[in-house]
Parts: sequence; C-alpha cells; structure tokens
Amino acid sequence: QVQLVESGGGSVQAGGSLRLSCAASGYTASRNYMGWFRQVPGKEREGVAAIYSGGGNPYYADSVKGRFAISQRNAENTVYLQMNRLKPEDTGMYYCAAVEAPAWWSGSWTDLFKRSEAYWGQGTQVTVSS
Repeated sequence: QVQLVESGGGSVQAGGSLRLSCAASGYTASRNYMGWFRQVPGKEREGVAAIYSGGGNPYYADSVKGRFAISQRNAENTVYLQMNRLKPEDTGMYYCAAVEAPAWWSGSWTDLFKRSEAYWGQGTQVTVSS
C-alpha cells in the first residue's frame, strides 16, 4: 500500500521559511512525479511544485517561482519543499502527491496528479501571518 506522510508545516511570519517533507512508502514506480499542492477551504487544490524522478527541471507555480524549491531524495523516497520568503497568501493545507509518469503526456503537470492512480498524503498546515 502506498502511503505519503507530510511533515514540517507550522506557523510563520511573512518573510520566514519552512521546509516540508513527504515520506513515501510502498511506492515502486521507477519513473514518477512527486509534487506539492495546497488548498484553502472552499477552493480547489492548487499545484505548487513537482519534480520528475527521471530528471529535468522541476515545475513551479508562477506564484512561488524563485521562492520555493522542490527536491527529491530517491534513496529514501522522500520529497522536500523548501519555502522561503513566505507570504500570507501561501497559507493553506499542503498535500504531497505522487503519480507514475506516463509514457506520453501532453497536458499540464498539475493534471498528472488528477488521475485516479495518483496518491495523496494527509496534508500539513502552513499558516503565514502578516
């Protein structure tokens, strides 16, 4: 059974930093995307960042580009999200997700995680105060 567990959330003042971690277990895909999404009540989950195990540049939402950095430690099946210069609008529940990379994909990176075979963590709360 695949399980994703997030940690590292908390409360921080604007301009501060947090590092989120996602530990994946039971995930055996040789090529996969792992990503972070965030959500506030009443709104759809928003893609924040994603990384591909096969290489290439990570993907970022425009709103976090230059401030957030996603990284992956394959040996331990762990993905991180370093969040710097946090803003109040970064507040939300942050979810880790994983999905096997398809052979071909013409859609957006966020849509990869909307497929039924994607796995999701339980979320970790990030609150940024002004």
